Parts: sequence; C-alpha cells; structure tokens
Amino acid sequence: MLTALQGTALYVGAVLGTGVIALPALAAATAGPASLLAWLLLVVLSAPLAATFAALGARHPDSGGVSTYARLAFGEKAAAVVGWCFYLAVPPGAAAAALFGGAYVAAAVGGGAATTAVTAALLMAAVTVTNAAGVRLAGRVQLAAAALLVTFLIVAVLVALPSADAANLRPFAPHGWDAVPAAAALLVWSFVGWEAITHLTAEFRRPDRDVPRATTAAVLLIGVLYLAVAFAVVAVLGPRAAHTEAPLGELMAAGLGGTARYPAAAAALLLTFGTMNAYYAGAAKLGAALGRDGALPAWLARGSQAGEVPRRSLAVNAGLSFLSLAVVVAAGVGAEPLVLLTTGSFVTVYAVGVAAALRLLPRRTAGRAAAVAAMAAVLLLLAMTGVYLIWALVVTGGALLYLRVAGQRTPVPISVVASSSVTPSRDSDAR
Repeated sequence: MLTALQGTALYVGAVLGTGVIALPALAAATAGPASLLAWLLLVVLSAPLAATFAALGARHPDSGGVSTYARLAFGEKAAAVVGWCFYLAVPPGAAAAALFGGAYVAAAVGGGAATTAVTAALLMAAVTVTNAAGVRLAGRVQLAAAALLVTFLIVAVLVALPSADAANLRPFAPHGWDAVPAAAALLVWSFVGWEAITHLTAEFRRPDRDVPRATTAAVLLIGVLYLAVAFAVVAVLGPRAAHTEAPLGELMAAGLGGTARYPAAAAALLLTFGTMNAYYAGAAKLGAALGRDGALPAWLARGSQAGEVPRRSLAVNAGLSFLSLAVVVAAGVGAEPLVLLTTGSFVTVYAVGVAAALRLLPRRTAGRAAAVAAMAAVLLLLAMTGVYLIWALVVTGGALLYLRVAGQRTPVPISVVASSSVTPSRDSDAR
C-alpha cells in the first residue's frame, strides 16, 4: 500500500516532470520576464484542480480514476471517452518526455539525435520494468527519485542566484502584455498530472486521509520549485534564456562552471523517469479498469483490483509508447507534435473530471468549492489549448465507435466506487 509520502512523490513526478527541463526558457523567449506571471497564474490555477481530484480520489478510490468519476456522474459513454483520452495520451506523452531527457544526455556526451533516441528507448524500458514489478516498488522508486530531484533543483537555484542581475528583469514585458497568455499556453504541459494519481488512490493505505495530505504537500512543493526555477532562469540568464535548450544546465554552469552539463543531464533523467513512472503506473491501472468495465477488451481486465499488477495493460501502454517514439524518430519531427497531442487530451480529461466532481461532491464541502473554482480554471485551459483539442475529438469518436461495434458489457460492480461514503482504512477492515 502507498503512504502519503510516497503519494506526494508520485504527484511530484507526475506534475513537476519534464516541464522544468525546457519550458522556463521557452516561456522566457515568448514573454521575457513577464513569463513569471504566466508561471504564477498556472500555479494558482493548479491548486483547485489538485484539490478537486484529491476530493474525488478520497471519496471514490478506484483504479479507473477520472473514468470512474465520469461513469458515476454521466454514464458509461462518458467513462469510456475520458478513459480513452487518458490511456491514449500517455504513449505520446511518455515518448515526448523520454526525448526531452535524451536531449540533455546528448548535450552532455554528444551523439546528437542517435543518443537522444537510444536514451529515450532505455528510459521507457526501465520504467516498464519498474512498473511490472508492482505499484509498491514503483512508489518506493518514485520516493527516492523525487527526493533526489527536489534536492538537485534546490541546489541548482541556490548556486545560480548569486549571479542574478536585476537588470535582467527589465524591460519586464519586452514583447507586450499579450505575450503572457501565449507563454501560459506553453506552460500547460508543465501542470498536467493532477489527475494521474487518481488511478492509484485505491492503492493508498488510507485514501480518505492520505490522498488529501499528499496533494496538499505536492501543490506547495511544486509551486515553490517551479517559481524558483523560473525566476532563476530569468534573473540569472537574462536574454540568454531565450536561446538555450538546457536551462538547468546553464543555471548550474553559472554557479559551478561548464562541467555542470553532466549533473544537468542526470537531473533530466531523474525528471523524465519520475514523470514516466507515475504515468505508466496510472495508465496501466486505468487500462485494466477499462477492460473490466467494457470500454476496452476484457483481456486487459486482469490487474484492475487493488494490490494486483496490471501487466497486460502495462504491456499495451509500453508498446504504444515505443511505437510513438519510433514514428517521430523516423519522421524526424521531434517531440513537439507529441506534446501538443498530449496536452489536448489531458485538458479534455480535466474538463470531464471537474464536471463530474460538480455532480458527485456534496454541496457545502471544501471539495465542492474547489470544483467550482477548478471549472473556471478548466475553461481557461480549454481556451488556451484551442486547435490541439482535435486529437481528443478523434479519440472520442474512436471510443464511441468501439462501444457501438463491440457492444457495451455490464461493468463489474465495485462497492467501493459506488459508495458515496468515505472509504474506511484497510487496517480497520482487517480488524
């Protein structure tokens, strides 16, 4: 069973993820120092989203995650759509994340695109093996990876800040204030992940207690780290921030010298592994739950219950991830198309999940209040995502077509999910 501390680590890996590797520099190139406002905006928007999914996970712990909430609120078709959007977003997202990490290794040791691709494939293989060993091992590995990652980011900021120059903050909005929303649209990728751990809530020892604790700790930690790194990139690198693909390496070099590209590569690998580990674990559980509920072939259903390892679903997810990597490497188009596909899918998952929360969470509760605020945040995210929602529409059509052709099976009853009361602890059950 997962503890609150391990849950915090999974959140950190899922949300902090690969956004901190490159996006501070990309946002600075778009909006200059005013990009800090975009970071602050998304930190604020992420808080009610995180609280909403924590409230849902605490009340309805099940491996189906947002798909389960959609089923309870809107029925089987909505559950299938949101489940497919999440499940089919993870492979391109994992491939993009692996390529980000591989690029840092290539920058450190050379080898160009070949090194990037090989590193990405090795990362994907390592995450697959870790999750095949079970969620308990994944949680322990994630805890260690998150601790190392947080330590590295703190050190990178602290060693770089003595080189900060207030002149780098002027002019504050060199590209105009309308560049801030454009920078925020880029940063949406950095704040996807609050829904990922909902698929693992049944694995917590005390979902009603530990999920909210893990969420609160993760929101505070992630918000502080993002803002600190973004400020350091702008204040230390100045105009150089717009021309670097490895801002963490540049920050380390500012304080420790040119050899810092090696620890920067190590940090990139940790970030990438943490992100992929959390998403592989969540997607594997989701695929099994969708097989159980009839939204995917029943062959995938094994491993949907708490404590079981969904190896069949994991194998499908890993296979699609390798396929995504192979396609973009062969086409030579890089990670950007994968990022855009993933972002559109996850914003759609957010929209359905928050709408479900408004129907499922009791009135006059903190969770319901968070859901109301989260809906405003989701509407803003949808507006920023724009045309990239097309992939989500394609996936929606695929899910509905599958249900029509395959025929909807009756979902396996899940008393834990169907109950509107808070799930008791497993220790109390045992007694």
